[in-house]
This record gives sequence, structure tokens and C-alpha cells, in this order.
Amino acid sequence: MNHIRLLPFAAADGPTNMAADEALLETARDTGVASLRFYAWSSPTVSLGYFQPAEVRRTPNLEALAWVRRSTGGATIVHHHELTYSFALPASAPTSPESWICRFHRLVRAVVAERGVQSKLVVCGAEQKLGDVLCFLHHTPGDLAVNGSKVAGSAQRKQHGALLQHGSLLLHRSEYAPELPGINDLAAGTPVTGDQFAAELAARFAAECGAEVRPGEWTAAELARVPEIRAEKYANPEWNHRR
Repeated sequence: MNHIRLLPFAAADGPTNMAADEALLETARDTGVASLRFYAWSSPTVSLGYFQPAEVRRTPNLEALAWVRRSTGGATIVHHHELTYSFALPASAPTSPESWICRFHRLVRAVVAERGVQSKLVVCGAEQKLGDVLCFLHHTPGDLAVNGSKVAGSAQRKQHGALLQHGSLLLHRSEYAPELPGINDLAAGTPVTGDQFAAELAARFAAECGAEVRPGEWTAAELARVPEIRAEKYANPEWNHRR
């Protein structure tokens, strides 16, 4: 793995975002190409973990929002004032005893520390469940917290040795989840913008992987595959209501 393809920043609806992530996993699995992307959501959207029942979103703040089921585990996320990332690594990528969730959150910690925001990784034995529905009220090992509030959470999926990891980095509090402050709500200094955050994380990710990040574009095969996956799964009511 000599280089990592950095895809253009984009905003899309939930089904398209999840289908795009899955297409990157297929590319890593089938061609050995590693990819990294940062993205946003075209409207406030709820995503459910793969194993969650669909009924959990039926709360006053969440029920009216667009929603989608992820292919990864975990709990409910309100995608609003955040930076979302995903990367897909082939089976040939170098391995490490430390999980990629901890490794990536450590990179996030370094970026926010440069702006005077002190954070820490949740360690084994310090897990807290502060709510039954929202992912960011469940602090698990590897999550990143500022002043006791979770600000970064991630999940993974693997196929034949290839890895997809995606996650949310909370920047500001959402009115749909007011109990969850973002990094900028907890920091006293200059706000962290999404584009600055993405650029610095891309550079640190490259160093962590020992590879070069190169701006790239979606292939024709991926552009054809995303709407197929979207229709088959993430925009399919049967998929979203499967539990």
C-alpha cells in the first residue's frame, strides 16, 4: 500500500453516503486500493446501528428526521453539525496491535490538542452507558471524550480481510440531540472548521499508515456501483426496517 486515495469532500443523503462507504470497501477488497474520504449529510439524518430495532428512532427529537441503517454496529447517531469520515483499507495494509478505532481517534486527539482542546481516549474499565439510544451517550473503549463528553465515535466492517471504518466527529451541538456538545462547544479557543479538520487528519492518517495521501476521483465502476448498493440496501425500506 504505497498511497491512499483521498476522495473529494461531498454532502449527500444517508442512503448515498452509506452506499458510497460500502463501494469503497468493495474496491479495497477486490483491487487493493486504499481510500479515505470526509463527507457531510445533506439534511439532518439519523443512522441506526446494524443490530438496532427501527423503533428506537421513534422519539420526539428523532422521529421526523430522515434515517438510514448502517452496515456497521453501534447505536443511533444524529448526523448534523459534524465531520464524518470513512476509510477502506485492503487486506495487504500493514497491521498493528492497536485497533484502527484507537489509532484514528488518537489522530483526532492530536489535531484538537493543537487548538488547546484537551481530550482523552476512553480506556477499558471506564465504559459508561448514559442513555439507551444515542451512540454518543455510550462511552466505549477507544472513544474520544472532552470534559466527559464523547466527541468522536467509530465503527467497522470487514470483508475478506479488507476493512471499512467510518465515524462521526461532533463539531457543534445539534438541536436534535441537545444533550451532546461538540468539540467547538467544549473549547474556549478558535472553532475547528470541518475543512481544516479534514486536511489535518488526512495528513496525519498518511503518516500513521506510512503511505502518501493523493487526491483522487471515484472510478467509473464505483460511480455505477453506488446507486446499485443504495437501491438494494440503504434506500430500501425492507433493509431499514429489517429489525
